[in-house]
Amino acid sequence: MAGFPKILHTEEGMRDGLQIENANIPIAAKIRLLNALSETGLREINVGSFVSPKYTPQMAKVDELMQGFTPKPGVKYTYTALNDRGNERAKEYTPPLSPKVSELWTRVDMCDVFAQRNTNRTQAQQMAVWPKTIEKAVAKGVTEGGMSISNVWGSNWIGEATFEQHMLMFDKMYRMWDEAGIKVTKIGMADATSWCMPHQVERTVAGIKERWPSIKDFNLHLHNGRGVGLASIYAAMRHFDGNDTMRLQTTIGGMAGCPYCGNGRAAMMIATEDVMHMFEEMGIDTGVDLYKLIEAVWLAEEVVGHSLYGFVSKAGPRPHFDKLYAMDMPHIETLEQAKHFIKGPKAYEGAHSPWQEPITSFMRPEAPGYKEKLAKAAAAPQLKAVG
Repeated sequence: MAGFPKILHTEEGMRDGLQIENANIPIAAKIRLLNALSETGLREINVGSFVSPKYTPQMAKVDELMQGFTPKPGVKYTYTALNDRGNERAKEYTPPLSPKVSELWTRVDMCDVFAQRNTNRTQAQQMAVWPKTIEKAVAKGVTEGGMSISNVWGSNWIGEATFEQHMLMFDKMYRMWDEAGIKVTKIGMADATSWCMPHQVERTVAGIKERWPSIKDFNLHLHNGRGVGLASIYAAMRHFDGNDTMRLQTTIGGMAGCPYCGNGRAAMMIATEDVMHMFEEMGIDTGVDLYKLIEAVWLAEEVVGHSLYGFVSKAGPRPHFDKLYAMDMPHIETLEQAKHFIKGPKAYEGAHSPWQEPITSFMRPEAPGYKEKLAKAAAAPQLKAVG
């Protein structure tokens, strides 16, 4: 990787996560969860959707949520609204909500079936709106536009959408913007049906950058129903550098889903704690307190009443220095016992311990001469990487 892109992350647990959960979760529990998320260091949190409870009953009390939670200075609170009425409702709470940035995009779904199930529009009807969108942009004097495709790599109803197919669709949109004299600088790729695969995501990103170098802003909304979302993010990053922006949406614990894709809650998203842990270990400063974030995941599990799907919330972050595990802890066998990385020894009280003598090791930071050995190892000649 030639440097890392600027990463703009949005936590979607309160919206994409809770909208697939039980509609009867008490509003007080949701307020408690939003307040906990606000204390983790996350910089942008989607609080929910201002939509009709007829279609999304889980969001019926979003007004009470806004009236009851405690905004954290420095956190950007966003929302979802699908029409003017929803936007007008949200204005009553702006601030603390951030006003929506007015941007014009052309959008389409690669799957005509999902388009109808999700938006009650055919793919052809979605495409028919493009000219009006671009006309509006011209009338407003807009100089930059965006284009976005959902189910980029395929869906559960049509199978795979090939590289050639989605690039042709992007090309159709790009040409319309270009003919109007508007430069395309942003692109979005959404994957509600979890068809992303790392090698295909990488090929798409590489193809876009090669064909349209003016595009520097990439939004990746990847679901993780088949377990390769995080790997797909990493694959995409191989083609970004410091001149690029990568926008991501993830959810605590990976809680999310889609009632229209045939997978329900199994159409989960990438767990926020997992992607933040990966970034931190790659040397990317996220500003997030991983331990507070994990405690928010545990709270979310209490709120929704079942275990969530992330990994770092169960095994903990890779421990460094003062977080290293006790050497002679007993056998750790259950998920509850594994929470010792935050809860301490009380998490494994009563667990079986076969050790007759304390375990010690010269490799531990508290061992005599450890710092000297570390310095000596750092000064030794470094092996060259293979390849």
